[in-house]
Amino acid sequence: MTNDQIGVAVVGTGFGEKIHIPGFAEHPRTTVVAVYHRDLAKAKTIAAAHGIPIASDSLKDIVNLPEVQGVSISTPPFLHYEMAKMVLNAGKHLLLEKPTTMNAAEARSLYQLAASKPVAITLDFEFRFVPAWQRFKELLDENYCGQKRLIKIDWLVSSRADANRAWNWYAQKACGGGALGAVGSHSFDYITWLFAPIRRLCGFLSTAIPQRPDPAAGGVLKPVDADDTCLIMMELADGTPCQLTISSVTYQGRGHWVEVYGDQGTLVLGNDNQKDYIHGFRLQGAPVGQPLREIEIPKRLDFPKTYIDGRLAPFIRVADHWVKSMDAGTNSPPGLTEGINSQLLMDLTHKSQQTGGWVDVPDLEIFLE
Repeated sequence: MTNDQIGVAVVGTGFGEKIHIPGFAEHPRTTVVAVYHRDLAKAKTIAAAHGIPIASDSLKDIVNLPEVQGVSISTPPFLHYEMAKMVLNAGKHLLLEKPTTMNAAEARSLYQLAASKPVAITLDFEFRFVPAWQRFKELLDENYCGQKRLIKIDWLVSSRADANRAWNWYAQKACGGGALGAVGSHSFDYITWLFAPIRRLCGFLSTAIPQRPDPAAGGVLKPVDADDTCLIMMELADGTPCQLTISSVTYQGRGHWVEVYGDQGTLVLGNDNQKDYIHGFRLQGAPVGQPLREIEIPKRLDFPKTYIDGRLAPFIRVADHWVKSMDAGTNSPPGLTEGINSQLLMDLTHKSQQTGGWVDVPDLEIFLE
């Protein structure tokens, strides 16, 4: 490591091993110096495979290492709060996967703790860093659609459509499982980023597959109470109606599409790639009276390098954002504030499901007080 390099500890070795470790290896300023797994033997195996010098089953030991300046957390959601609290108490920079925590109260507690610490915190809301999405944002800011009349979002995939897919934490609401946390967290972030804050919402959550086999119990069927389909109606702060439909159990689902209809034109951003949720986005637009046509993404927005796994290139941009925040000594979106906003909206969706009606969204600044 050189003096301007940042030593990173990776906590969480599912997505962490697939994306975080290679992503930090690709960034010129970050070096993975430690990896955590609750099973020390697995931690050592992963460390050896990636040339990481330190492996540990003690998070406390890792976050207090002098060579660790930053920690990335990509564990299941139910572990985020206590782990993030330990990182912040150690005064280390934090890169946190979504969903932020198990509820907005926990996320707000992290925000209050971080306020007294000189640390950079970045949330991995990666769609903000994808070229087609960045051009989409530019066109919206240029008022391409004019006065918005309707926003329609579909995110329909078959990742959990097979009822034989194994039961694990993802099947359990109490562990933060479900489609709302997995991808609704992204949608709530980019709706606010692209369009406007959400004024009120009405949500319906369902579970199409109520049991799954647990390999650890010899394939015994165990109950699933985490949602796999979400229908959410929203009114944005500017009055625009927005409809969000998410499902992870739709064979031949259309993929991920965001459609914006306005009085001056239409924009459609979509990706029907079921195997890679980053590769394949294309942007189409049509001024009033014209057919939809492909909109070219400017070269200035291109990834410097693409990878077989489409998730890697935007993650490297997220890591770069984190590094620049460390250098500047300031936090900028997407940070913990954006993570709290997303978490609050998920909490309110569950509240709407319980009450069977619309719920108002409080002003975020007031919520953070």
